[in-house]
Amino acid sequence: MKITILGSGTSTGIPMVGCKCPVCTSSDPRDSRTRASLLVEHGGRYILVDTSTDLRIQAVRAGIPRIDAVLFTHAHADHVHGIDEMRGFHFHQREVIPCYASRETLTELLGKFDYIFNGRYAHGYHKIMEPHEIAAPFELFGLGITPIPLLHGNMPATGFRFGPLAYLTDCNRVPEGSMELLKGTEILIIDGLRHTPHPHHFNIREAIDMATEISPRETYITHLTHEVSHSEEADLPAGIHFAYDGLSFTI
Repeated sequence: MKITILGSGTSTGIPMVGCKCPVCTSSDPRDSRTRASLLVEHGGRYILVDTSTDLRIQAVRAGIPRIDAVLFTHAHADHVHGIDEMRGFHFHQREVIPCYASRETLTELLGKFDYIFNGRYAHGYHKIMEPHEIAAPFELFGLGITPIPLLHGNMPATGFRFGPLAYLTDCNRVPEGSMELLKGTEILIIDGLRHTPHPHHFNIREAIDMATEISPRETYITHLTHEVSHSEEADLPAGIHFAYDGLSFTI
């Protein structure tokens, strides 16, 4: 199984429009962050987590040849507004692509993007994706996937576990029952927005504390804002890193 962090940035992306701060003008390519998303490759299949606003750029940059399934963490704009880019994969593959999400997330997606799921033949559209509700562990292409219930402020969100790896983006609380699902995690990718507190995201200190509780071998903090320079990684505890666009590893 190969994991690629397609996007490691927060909702504005970095550089942020109009900003001339040291991170937005940094020459370090790891400080250039597209909106948060993940690619899982397994057995020749490609599973995308979230259709970020920057999906086209991410897919071209990573050379993604196809998408066999999409998992959605929640329906905030930066995680779903690249859904129209799935049309390109549909045209290339000539098949309807399945997607998987919680009931709450699917309700929002179906309301916002009905043309993707239902098609509008009279206006030149046709069905691109097939929605599937998930509430328990399931399997895709021989890979076991466990949804991890999270809280993103007062909003429910979903993390995902793929074998020894857990992906927990956009959250500020991991319920007790979800902690049970995370036992034995070896690689953790977790939301850590910035140094200062936020009502809907872990900040970096909180992400480190949660990583300490989950106790993986390696932790990568993602969904970073322009308050955080990648050079600050040297100040993190051993085994904890900042994620960056294009970071990949094989499990």
